[in-house]
Amino acid sequence: MKVVKKILFGLLAIIAFLLLIALFLPKKYAIEREIIIDSPKDSVFTYIKYLKNQDDFSVWAKIDPAMKKKFSGTDGTVGAISAWESKDKNVGIGEQEIIKINEGERIDFELRFKVPFESTDNAFMITKSISSNQTKVIWGFNGNMPYPMNLMLPVMNMEEMLGKDLEIGLENLKLNLENK
Repeated sequence: MKVVKKILFGLLAIIAFLLLIALFLPKKYAIEREIIIDSPKDSVFTYIKYLKNQDDFSVWAKIDPAMKKKFSGTDGTVGAISAWESKDKNVGIGEQEIIKINEGERIDFELRFKVPFESTDNAFMITKSISSNQTKVIWGFNGNMPYPMNLMLPVMNMEEMLGKDLEIGLENLKLNLENK
């Protein structure tokens, strides 16, 4: 019986220690990637502001070809929503809404994940003119992992995990726009 108590107290001590560490770890993360596209800024911005076009370049849109998609609102305007539902655990269920547009410059999105976990994060796309026929596109995510789940942030390495998907998506975007 004493051995069981020692094991229990040991486990409780480890859990308490991890919870204490989580108090001091960051709860927010931010990831950005960028690419230069040989296309005028207005053409690039006009293309990326439509949620339906993300199916052509986003890594996540291509994971499950059988994914159910539903669009509501007027695509390319504030309030437009792209919802998805997939049985693939890497895709899950969620929706993305355009929450702000600075025409020709920046689009802000709110991502609401429902399955496999509930979370609300923000994403954005920015266009900057490099020359008359070159545009820099910056794609970023800002997320929040509440206490005590923030203990997983150092282990998950969101920078690497999401960053790679953003890079591939931007490469796909570049190919799509430069081969039109």
